Amino acid sequence: MRKKFTILHSNDMHGDFFAEDTEERGKLIGGLSLLSGYINKVRKEEKNVLYVIAGDMLQGSIIDSEYKGISTIEIMNYLAPDVVTLGNHEFDYGLPHLLFLERVANFPIVNANLYIKKYNKRLMKPHITIRKDDFDILFTGIVTEKVMDSLKTDPLIGSFINLEEASKEVGRICNAYKNDDIDLTILLTHIGFESDKELAALLNPDWGVDMIIGGHSHTILDKPEKVNNILISQAGVGTNQIGRYDIWVEDETNSIVDYEWKLIEITDGVAEPDNGIKEFIDSFKDIVDRKYSTILCKFTEELTHPQRIVETSLGNLFADALAEMSQCDVAFVGSGSIRGQKLGPLVTLKDFITIFPYDDSYTRFKITGSKLRKIFEHIMRTENRNGEGENYQVSANISATYSDGGYGLVSLKCEGEEVRPDEFYTISIQGYHLNNCSNYLNISIDELKELGEWKVVSTSVQEILEEWLRNNQNVSRKIEGRLNYI
Repeated sequence: MRKKFTILHSNDMHGDFFAEDTEERGKLIGGLSLLSGYINKVRKEEKNVLYVIAGDMLQGSIIDSEYKGISTIEIMNYLAPDVVTLGNHEFDYGLPHLLFLERVANFPIVNANLYIKKYNKRLMKPHITIRKDDFDILFTGIVTEKVMDSLKTDPLIGSFINLEEASKEVGRICNAYKNDDIDLTILLTHIGFESDKELAALLNPDWGVDMIIGGHSHTILDKPEKVNNILISQAGVGTNQIGRYDIWVEDETNSIVDYEWKLIEITDGVAEPDNGIKEFIDSFKDIVDRKYSTILCKFTEELTHPQRIVETSLGNLFADALAEMSQCDVAFVGSGSIRGQKLGPLVTLKDFITIFPYDDSYTRFKITGSKLRKIFEHIMRTENRNGEGENYQVSANISATYSDGGYGLVSLKCEGEEVRPDEFYTISIQGYHLNNCSNYLNISIDELKELGEWKVVSTSVQEILEEWLRNNQNVSRKIEGRLNYI
């Protein structure tokens, strides 16, 4: 018997609650009202519909930050996904709070490879089987250590740290639960598109995984990739689009015999908006607006942050502010800490917290020039700019040039002078990046502290930046050649 199923999928929604105007006059795109309207429309039109989310529902919105994700989970309850997996940002408010959010959720959250180490017990529900029109569909979820860095400070929790071990955990679930009655097996991941392809290649065909629906790298596709006979897809970032599979499944062979996939643009022409969810979100928005409407400052022009992997005008401003306040030679700002593409000219407290929602410590270290070169060699390397790496914005007195063809650092200048291996320089980094410095910066904490001169200059990066903005009016920044690739 052959039956049709429609699978809608989102990932990395990041509090993208509201529709935005496009360049076409009067045309709206994205937002949960239009997205919910489209999901409702498909659920009415098609018999067998599943809606899944591949991680990172949280962060990116002041509404989310103000309520520590509770508002977001309540809003997701309104969308009523059939199953969700964890992304790295689900851990931003701490492990105990995540477990609380799981109890608030009316939908199942699956993850197979997070364990409470001491007891070798899984932290979350490892899988779920959904029965739809007499067909059984098995879902499981995977996140790997490279996107689980927020848990580094929690010694009780661990995960299978590489793709090979993660693939074995998928096999464990399939071996235990994929019986003859399972007609379709779907793996929800939050590890990035390139890692999804690597993972698919590692999966034993006998385990019967049919699809990987992923997130984390914000990848936009024209069509799904197929690796090891497994379909792999992702739906970009935010709510401007949603992935849609129409698949035909044969229960005798437990396999997909045909499929169509589209990336559906969510505009005001695709469905009637769901005004109910808009009113529900507005109930949070009204409270936040009243609290955070104060004006911080005004820039001379709009500053932008269009990509994480390159130098940006907004990134330059934040890095310069942190360099000034921490009195260091080189200030590093995680590009992923900046959660929007533009800010200003008028900047309210709400605008600022929305675009820089993460609060963290900021620590200054004194290191040698050789170690500074080692850091830039690592963060500027070609393979770190694939959408899954950790990228940085840097302060004004640095100019670094990296050769993609030569796979190495060509030049690193501080205050116009080439960085010398035996001279000393001060750098400042956020606590999250300090906790993961070996992976992100290619330098250990012991190496950073080797000279004995280090100091926590602030317990709140957010407060540093807020105060700097209040006291610096009519400023601007340009792209200056701080990070250059040849």
